[in-house]
Formats: sequence, structure tokens, C-alpha cells
Amino acid sequence: MAVATGITREVYEKMADGREVNIFTLTNKNGLVAKVMEYGAILTSMEVPDAVGQLADITLGYDSLAGWLSNSPYYGATVGRFGNRIKDARFSLDGKLYQLAENNGANHLHGGREGLDRVLWSGKVIGDNSVKFSYISKDGEEGYPGNLHVTVTYSLTDADELIWHAEATTDAPTIVNLVHHSYWNLTGDCNIPITGHELMLAADSYLPTDAGMIPTGEIAPVAGTPMDFTSSMVIGERIAQDFEALNLAGGYDHAWVLREGQGTRLVARLADPISGRVMEVLTDQPAVQFYAGNLLTAHAGSKGGGRYIKHSGLCLETEGFPDAPNHPHFPSPILRPGEQYSHLLIHRFINPLSPK
Repeated sequence: MAVATGITREVYEKMADGREVNIFTLTNKNGLVAKVMEYGAILTSMEVPDAVGQLADITLGYDSLAGWLSNSPYYGATVGRFGNRIKDARFSLDGKLYQLAENNGANHLHGGREGLDRVLWSGKVIGDNSVKFSYISKDGEEGYPGNLHVTVTYSLTDADELIWHAEATTDAPTIVNLVHHSYWNLTGDCNIPITGHELMLAADSYLPTDAGMIPTGEIAPVAGTPMDFTSSMVIGERIAQDFEALNLAGGYDHAWVLREGQGTRLVARLADPISGRVMEVLTDQPAVQFYAGNLLTAHAGSKGGGRYIKHSGLCLETEGFPDAPNHPHFPSPILRPGEQYSHLLIHRFINPLSPK
């Protein structure tokens, strides 16, 4: 059966102030379908076939805008200006101390109370199967200096790749770490936990954290620890080990230091033996945060009327190092006028029906 490829655009719903939120549906020649909306530059769903060709949405989220406007745990969102945590919600830049919003205890998480995941972007079709979202984060927003011009482009290719490309420029020195925050469950059924998934991470070290999940500054080897995913491992078997000394709080929520490479390279491979689905992650960033959905609780109104529970989904957030502004030996997150920030993330879906 022929597949209608390309992009459609329609009004999803309206904000409380009457502003329309548009949603874009991207379909490739193999029938994969990605839906992205202007609120939060969010990937609302990603439909991928299993080993018998059955399509299913493999992301967590909601069926209506009301869910996304609630206290959502960043399902599918573009987060920033600084994804992940900043200790004590403060940093110094060029001798000046900046105080950010405290929204994770005394710390700053994913851009603050009204980060980029909670604003209305402007979306525009720019190619056969690409949508560019734009937003201007004004000087002082959530405590950050400089007017930041941000764009995020989603593309769905006929090679079964979902490409997320974030770029930014500023008119004053600032810090930037834009992150894509989808929760994945390759089974397509949130009642089946991701503990049965198999994961490989191209990382020989990770960032140990304190009790607040803030990096201590140490870069530690994964060898001989439950953090070792250098070869494909069943996630549940790793979680079942004793993690107290690693501050794992019932599961993973850490940054792995990716092996260095030229440009965009393969950094993770996730496989589900039940459905046969496989997802590869490629990026040009230095780290990936693997979060195993440890704190997910039953959210009424989740997709299809389901209820998400602990380990219903996982995140593989490519990024700069968490709390980088407060650790001079970490890769610098500073962006200055005249420079351009860029973060390329590719999710490549391997068709189980393709010849080996």
C-alpha cells in the first residue's frame, strides 16, 4: 500500500490566552510517523513498526494539550536554556554571579520553572519533511543573561532517522545546553517496563553525583560497576544490583562521558526483544544522560488513558556536562556574541523486517 509521505499541519489546540498551537505530522516512505508541536517544540509521538510490521507509538506523553501544560516530566520536550542540573541554581560568568530559578530543591533543572519546554515556539515547514521551530529567550528569562535566539529543526528521513538539530546565538555572554527529552518504550506498551530493554552506551566513564544528583566533578571509569554498558546489557539486570554507593536512587539518572570522535557518531543502541524494535542514537555532544524513569508515577490522562509507572519509559538525553558552569575542567557551556551553538541528535530506527 502506498504511503502518503510529507508534512501536514493543523491546529492542535489553543492556549488559555487564545493563541493557537500548531502540530505537524511528518511521514516517510516507510510509514514512520513523527508528530511535533509548537508548544515546547515537543515530539508528541513517534510511530515505528515492530517485527511484524505493526506500527506503534514508542514515546510517552499525553493525548491533549492540557496534559502537556500540566506538571509534565518533560515528555518529548526541548529543554533549556540549560538542560540538566546546575548546583545551587547559580553560576559565575566573566566575574559576575547569576542567580537562576530554583526548581529542583535548591538547584536549577532543565531551564527553570518556565523553561523552553513551557513556551510557545513558532513552527515553519522548511523542506520536504522538516519543520523549524523558533523562539527568542529574552535577557533575564529564568535568570539567564543575553537575548538568545533559538531554533530547533525536526526532520524525518527515508532512512528512518528522526533528526533534531538545535542552534542558538546570543547578544551577550551566556550559557547554553539545549536538550531533547523524549521518553522511549520500544515495546509500544507503557504497561511493559523498559527494564527488559537492552542498552549499549559508547562510554568508558561517567559522572558520579552527590545526593542531589549533581556531579561531584569526578570522572570515573565504568569498568567493574553497574554503570558499564560498553557492551549491550539488559537494563533490569543492572538495576537489580546494589546501587547504594552510586547514589542511583532506584535506577539510573546519570551522565555518561561519551568516547570522543569526529563530528556525529553512534553513542547508544537500544533494543527491545519483545517487539524487535531497535533504536540507535547518534550525536556530536560529549555526554548522554540515561534516565530510567525512576520517578514516574501514575499520571491520569496519559496517552490512551493509560497510567505510567516507574520504568514505563527511559530517556537518552545527549548533552553537555551537567553543572558544567561550576566545573572548569568540564567542557565549557559558554556562548558568546558572534558564536553559534549547535547540537545535532539523530534517532535511527532499524527496521526488524529488513534483510540482515
